[in-house]
Amino acid sequence: MNSSPLAAAVPAVSAHPPVAFVGIGNMGLPMAARLLAQGWPVHVCDLDDQRCAEVAALGARVHATPAQAAAALGEGGLMVVVVVDADQCRQVMWGRSGADSLPGNADPVGAASALKPGQTVMWCPTIAPSDTESLAARLAQQGVHSIDAPMSGGPVRARDGTMSLMVAGPAPVVERHADVLAALSGQVFRLGERVGDGARTKLVNNLLAGINLVGAAEALALADSLGLDGGRTLDVIERSSGQSWIGSDRMRRALAGDLAPRAHMTLLAKDTRLATQAAADAGFEGPLGARTAAVFRAACEHGLSELDDAAMLAFLQQFAQSR
Repeated sequence: MNSSPLAAAVPAVSAHPPVAFVGIGNMGLPMAARLLAQGWPVHVCDLDDQRCAEVAALGARVHATPAQAAAALGEGGLMVVVVVDADQCRQVMWGRSGADSLPGNADPVGAASALKPGQTVMWCPTIAPSDTESLAARLAQQGVHSIDAPMSGGPVRARDGTMSLMVAGPAPVVERHADVLAALSGQVFRLGERVGDGARTKLVNNLLAGINLVGAAEALALADSLGLDGGRTLDVIERSSGQSWIGSDRMRRALAGDLAPRAHMTLLAKDTRLATQAAADAGFEGPLGARTAAVFRAACEHGLSELDDAAMLAFLQQFAQSR
């Protein structure tokens, strides 16, 4: 056995290929931390210096631009985009100038300028299916693959690998990155090969989440109007037919006065709007979706945009008192 000081000083080489994250916010940071804890080399890019410092302390390499992060990937490498909306996705890939994606014309700060044929971008934001499709088609022009993979579960579940990933994309591409998908999520739902079906599934889920949240907040606002104790009422709901995960999670925080943003009100406002637009595009009209989207829009217009969506309870309590 070689026990020389030189041999001991040689760092271990990771068995995993590097993964690049663009966007290390509430979900991207714990996802990157999850991979780092499991020995993956991780490269990151984000506008928030504090978050970059946090993930660098865990072992990630920080880059100034998405292009630099993309350049750190090896053959067949994976970039994970965890930003907020479709406009930010386009900026990550092609820069603020909106430069054409043809070789030689891409904005040099955009990831597309450094991505190579055979590499893959995994799209995690909640965006319209048409945007997912157009992003994938544009990258396909230069031989770059896409995996449509919206996520659900929140930062804690992202950090411990129990969040959900709703995955759609060509089977060989998804299979090539099965190890990193499994490392990120113990609940990987493979929805088929059509890019966009992940986005469609996420909008269906988030519309129901929005309906459940508004319903839970309305029920507790009613309990307050009836002179009932909110905590005790929620105890009953959680063990009865009215229970929902998001209702319990958000209303417990609301009753405690904890409105520090984990999920800004604007996110479900965006998601319910996108879901109702997708419904309209499909020729479907239900009784609750548009009403729910309108409630989230009104809450944002009421000044609650930067608060956690648990603030829906306070909004509906004020709404009841104003009538």
